[in-house]
Amino acid sequence: MQDMRQLALDIRLADHAVFDSFHAGSNALAVATLRGMATGERPPAAWIWGLHAAGKSHLLQATVALAHAAGASTAWLPLADLVRMPATLLDGMGGLHLVALDDIAAVAGNPTWERALLRLYEQLMAGGGRLLVAGGAPPAASGIELPDLRSRFSAGAVFRLEPLAEADCRQALQRRAQWRGFSLPDDTADYLLARVGRDTGSLFRLLDRLDRAALAAQRRLTIPFVRSVLEAGE
Repeated sequence: MQDMRQLALDIRLADHAVFDSFHAGSNALAVATLRGMATGERPPAAWIWGLHAAGKSHLLQATVALAHAAGASTAWLPLADLVRMPATLLDGMGGLHLVALDDIAAVAGNPTWERALLRLYEQLMAGGGRLLVAGGAPPAASGIELPDLRSRFSAGAVFRLEPLAEADCRQALQRRAQWRGFSLPDDTADYLLARVGRDTGSLFRLLDRLDRAALAAQRRLTIPFVRSVLEAGE
């Protein structure tokens, strides 16, 4: 069950955003740390950053989902969608077990939001809660202007999510396919990588599209079938 405030805000966790569908590659330490935070382990605060489609939102939602499964009270806040709302929506969240703030850049430099985030941080730390933040840069380069807030975020665990190597991208695709209940042969995965590159966000969206097409046509994901689907969409 999601936190009632999340229900009121109509915020939903993506069904696919779980640890089992995430291929860590060289980011194993970050993933292990977030898994631990979901069950109340240290550190109390962590910041993950990386390029677009590096998996930041996936990991934040996976951490929240795992915490829910363990009975924790949580909130996942996609700040880019909430920045036009009053920062008072954070009021009362300091008593939760885990709060995950996605896309911190959306509110960086906004004095009202930054003060509200500092209050939230202090309340969570005082109450034994956990705070997880995701952005496109480390805390020092995040655009946060309030020195106390910036220093507190910098004092927590900070992880850069490294892009996946090509071999890891293939494994990530196959892991996502397996999680969805179908098989992706090596040659088909390599064909997709050659067509799309290593942008995992684009790859996963394409994989979803191919899955739907294969189900409709009752076909396997062979290279000829994948090629026909791609050509039909061009």
